[in-house]
Amino acid sequence: MIGFFKPAKHIPRLSKDKIDTEYTHLRWQVFLSIFIGYAGYYLVRKNFSLAMPFLIEEQGYSKGQLGVALSAVSIAYGLSKFLMGNVSDRSNARYFLSCGLLVSATVMFVFGLVPWATSSITVIFILLFINGWAQGMGWPACGRTMVHWFSGNERGRTVSTWNIAHNVGGGLIGPLFILGMAWFNDWHSAFYVPAAFAAFIAVLIFFTMKDTPQSCGLPPIDEHRDDYPIDYEDKFEQEFSAKEIFFEYVLNNKLLWYIAIANAFVYLIRYGVLDWAPTYLHEVKNFSVDKSSWSYFLYEWAGIPGTLLCGWISDKWFKGRRSPAAILYMFLVLIALLVYWLNPPGHPNIDIAALIAIGFLIYGPVMLIGLYALELVPKKAAGTAAGLTGLFGYLGGAVVANIALGYTLDAFGWNGGFILLVCGCLVAIALIAMTIKHEIAHHEKKSAAA
Repeated sequence: MIGFFKPAKHIPRLSKDKIDTEYTHLRWQVFLSIFIGYAGYYLVRKNFSLAMPFLIEEQGYSKGQLGVALSAVSIAYGLSKFLMGNVSDRSNARYFLSCGLLVSATVMFVFGLVPWATSSITVIFILLFINGWAQGMGWPACGRTMVHWFSGNERGRTVSTWNIAHNVGGGLIGPLFILGMAWFNDWHSAFYVPAAFAAFIAVLIFFTMKDTPQSCGLPPIDEHRDDYPIDYEDKFEQEFSAKEIFFEYVLNNKLLWYIAIANAFVYLIRYGVLDWAPTYLHEVKNFSVDKSSWSYFLYEWAGIPGTLLCGWISDKWFKGRRSPAAILYMFLVLIALLVYWLNPPGHPNIDIAALIAIGFLIYGPVMLIGLYALELVPKKAAGTAAGLTGLFGYLGGAVVANIALGYTLDAFGWNGGFILLVCGCLVAIALIAMTIKHEIAHHEKKSAAA
């Protein structure tokens, strides 16, 4: 596999008079490719959540059973993001990104068009596991691409802008579901309509992506923008072995572990709210299918301005420090979560506003933790570092949101589920706060060097 995905070879550098023009053109092309590509991944990631109310009503599955099935995506994605992240550090992002998306789209076609795909929890689990593994190929490839094409003092804004791709893709699932129901009057269209769009995107990005600047005859981005990390070394432009990446730069990085564990609790909130929103709004707040789908859409798309603002705050207010902005956002998430929980039925506008507020806020910390991970290691280890935070986010956070929250809801009702989410929010704040001291020291060191 690694041989098939191997990084593109460096080619002789272009003449100086062509570098600026080519860099500007290719940076836009590469950014649009990973933005559209990652949005495509989200068209075929969370479709199952919209189908759950139908599976409960028509096929008699319990919330706990569906939670177990849904956890397959999180388990596979967490493992894949870490393990395939290491492969991505030694691979061509163009092949890696498009291949994972094609596999994921294929699984969604099976769910939508093959009757036995939803015949048992075991079958559902296996298919969702395959989908989750393919999904794990998206973030590492995009992370590798961004650290090669964008330097440190522009990454807050760049990554926050790219990060809204998953809000664009995830938010479109709701309207595409409504469109599919209008066209086919079939709830299975929640799977096969988005899959058709995702397959098209996979082909598109295969022809537009580029690997590294050096593979296009350009200098490294740090050299081009004269923006070197404080601990930059020439060897950071060389490919590392898997052993070097894991043991020298990732597994012994204490700060990376802090934010990885914090990510588990951030993802508990993110998916605890998102995955169960259609069911919660239907059962407790008496929302129709259309209104629940549009609420799902608004939750995701509210993350677009929220993430952009968070990146700007991190770069401008806090001078490139990521933890203060993440803590601010998580505190506001806590307030919005309490409103979403405690608002009584019969006030749908408040429910929608609270859901929008959570969506606006939660994706900022998601983005900042991913960005922080990229900045804590050399660029050739970026995919693995991002994979470690993803491993905890999905195995520790999303799995709890699927399995533990599902059975908590069966045993203790929605109040028990929301108590779990509130506690997770508080723990995330505490863990992120443990990195503040290092960020202040690092910022002072960089200021002194400048």
